Amino acid sequence: MGGLKGLVKKGLGEMGFNAEGGVVNWFPGHMAAATRAIRTRLKLADLVIEVRDSRIPLSSAHGDLQPQLSSKRRVIALNKKDLANPNIMHKWVNYFDSCNQDCIPINAHSKSSVKKLLELVEFKLKEVISREPTLLVMVVGVPNVGKSALINSIHQIASSHFPVQEKLKRATVGPLPGVTQDIAGYKIAHQPSIYVLDTPGVLVPSIPDIETGLKLALAGSVKDSVVGEERIAQYLLAVLNTRGTPLHWRHWNNRKMEGIRYESQDKHDYNLKDLLPKRKKPPNMSDVLYVEDLVTEVQCALYKTLAEFNGSLEDENDLENLIEQQFEVLKKALKIPHKTSEARLMVSKKFLTLFRTGKLGPFILDDVPEVNSVP
Repeated sequence: MGGLKGLVKKGLGEMGFNAEGGVVNWFPGHMAAATRAIRTRLKLADLVIEVRDSRIPLSSAHGDLQPQLSSKRRVIALNKKDLANPNIMHKWVNYFDSCNQDCIPINAHSKSSVKKLLELVEFKLKEVISREPTLLVMVVGVPNVGKSALINSIHQIASSHFPVQEKLKRATVGPLPGVTQDIAGYKIAHQPSIYVLDTPGVLVPSIPDIETGLKLALAGSVKDSVVGEERIAQYLLAVLNTRGTPLHWRHWNNRKMEGIRYESQDKHDYNLKDLLPKRKKPPNMSDVLYVEDLVTEVQCALYKTLAEFNGSLEDENDLENLIEQQFEVLKKALKIPHKTSEARLMVSKKFLTLFRTGKLGPFILDDVPEVNSVP
C-alpha cells in the first residue's frame, strides 16, 4: 500500500489537521489524569473486559495500559461485530487465540451476544478462583467502542437474574470526570459472587502514529473536530481504493447496479444522522428506500471512477488525484448542490455516516498481523 502510506505521510501527516495547522492535539490534557485513576482502579479487578472496535482490533487497544492489562486475567470483547467483515473476523479470533488471549466478537446491543461474553467471563473466573467469595470484573476501552452499551446490556441481564440486588461498594478511589468515587457494580453470578463494575470511566486512546489516529477518528474514537471530516473522508477513500473495495461492490449490490431507483415527488429531508444508534427516530419505508438509493449511487460512483482509473494506486499523487475526482462525483451521488460553499464538508459528513453505520458494507480497517505478534 505504498500509495496509501505515502498519502497519509504527505497529505495528512505533515500538515496540521486543524485549520490553524500545527501539531495535532488529539485529546485534552485532563485525560492523562483519568488514565492514572483507571490504573488505580484496575488493581481492584479480578478480571478485565477490554472492549475494542471489531473494525480496528489493534488500533482501538489502549497502548499505554497494555502492560497492566496483559498481566491480568482479560477477555477482549471485539464489539460492533455487525459492522465488521465476517470473512476476516474469524482470522482475528484465531490471531488472538494464537497469542493465548481470550477474545470474543460481540454486539453490545444484543443480549444474547452479551450473555455469551458473560458466560466466558464466569468460566474464566470459576476455573481459576474458587476460594474468593466476591470477584470484581472491570470494563475498559477507548471512547466510542461501546462500553456504555455493554454496561447497559449487562445491567439489564443482571436485573433479570438478580432482581433484588444492591450495588456493591468495594473501595473508594481517585475521582474521574463524570463518575462517582465509589465503585459500584451489578451481580452477574453466584458462588462465587461476580460483579461487573458499572464505572468504565474515560480512557484516552494511545496514538503511536498518524494512521492509527486516522483509524480511530474514522471509527469515532477521536472527535471529528480534532482531525476534520474532510481529512477522515479522504483517508477512507484512500483505504477503499487501495483495497479495491468498490470493484467488489458490483458483485453483491444487485438492486442499485441493475438501475432500480427510488423516485420521490417531494424533496426528501431524511437526515442520515438518524441512522446512528443514539438517534430514536426510526426510518419508514420511504426513508429506507431513500438511504438505499444513496448507498447505491455512492457505490456506483466509486466503482466507476476506480474501474476507469488509469494511474497507479501505489503512487500517492495518482491516488490523491483519484480521490479528488471521487469527491466531485460523490456530490451528485449524495444529492449535494455543486455550488454549495460547504459541499465538500457535506459530502464528507454524509459519506462517513454511511460508513460508520455499516451501510457501505462490513469492513475491517486493521490488517491481520503475523501470528505470535503481541496483541
